Amino acid sequence: MQTIAFTVNGRQVSGACTDRTHLGDFLRDTHRLTGTHLGCEHGVCGACTVLVDDKPVRSCISFAAGCEGADIVTVEGYQDDAVMADLRAAFNRHHALQCGFCTPGMLATARDIVLRLPDANEATIRHELSGNLCRCTGYMGIVAAIRSVLDARRPDPGAVVPGAPLAAATKGFTGFTVSDEALGAAPAHAATAANEAGRAADRKGWSRIEGSFTVPYPLDAVWAFMADLPAVAGCLPGAVLTEIEGEKVKGHIAIKFGPMSARFEGAARLQRDDVHKRGVLKGAGQDSLSNSKAAGDIAYQLTAHSASETEVEVDLQYSLQGPLAQFSRSGLVRDFVRRMIADFGKSVARRMDPTLSEAERMKTVQLNPVALFFGVLWERVKRLFGAGGR
Repeated sequence: MQTIAFTVNGRQVSGACTDRTHLGDFLRDTHRLTGTHLGCEHGVCGACTVLVDDKPVRSCISFAAGCEGADIVTVEGYQDDAVMADLRAAFNRHHALQCGFCTPGMLATARDIVLRLPDANEATIRHELSGNLCRCTGYMGIVAAIRSVLDARRPDPGAVVPGAPLAAATKGFTGFTVSDEALGAAPAHAATAANEAGRAADRKGWSRIEGSFTVPYPLDAVWAFMADLPAVAGCLPGAVLTEIEGEKVKGHIAIKFGPMSARFEGAARLQRDDVHKRGVLKGAGQDSLSNSKAAGDIAYQLTAHSASETEVEVDLQYSLQGPLAQFSRSGLVRDFVRRMIADFGKSVARRMDPTLSEAERMKTVQLNPVALFFGVLWERVKRLFGAGGR
């Protein structure tokens, strides 16, 4: 047992809980905030969604202890939220609820759509809502309610989103291609682009994860290795390159973590600053399983610790749209990505090891998602016990 403290609906609260207590259970059982509904308890249905630091999070798969110091808002705490006031009125006006079980989580997701995607059309709204399940309404009223709030907040309520006429909204997504604009500036601007992507302030609607690893090789050798995209891809479990054209690549990467499985197909462009030894891989893609879309910048900075040791700092900024967007904000997933960065560093060191045979260096990296999942859980438990003992 340990005592945790955070803000809930504008009020400082604290309480004792075990390390494995989920946020949803803690809110309901310890603070009687039963407006947070628990459905599947696997992070799939979205009924338990609450706001953690103003972002929607599945409370059934987020540990309460992992939210120490956070600002949490449940459905009971939206009284002073102007967007939520508009959404509540719209949900009533458009009959967007019946039994009401999914409504608290649906409202949290709807608020995120309104704030993050002000130009969303009907197809995009439905895509974003696909991570929140409703057994009653058929979603028509929910979509209409969100559209009405979006329209009312635009300068011209009758405006049509460029490239997405309302008459075509019900046709859904017709495919996905990656434009050059999505992959960022041309290589001539690599220094500026890498610097901006690597150390700029967080972009609205994007998430950010930072990590680092050290490899026992000189700076110039590591820098040269990081330019070899097939070799780098070989250090990423599940990554496959299908096309290489200069600084641009196409391919896919498969990910499995707990209840989340994805196979993103897309393209990326590598930009490098040889003088400052930093670069950024700008990419975009779509998951063939859930149709979630992703865009991201993986910026890295190399620093020589000694003549034979180099540190690689990694700054990942990404945006997810669709069903997987909720998982991306989970603290557990963030720890998973940091663990992946550390394992990537070990793979780089192995690939560069001159004492290994070519076959050993080129051996495909195998990832055990179950072992990795529980390894991350164990690291969190050790951290929590350590924090509780100080």
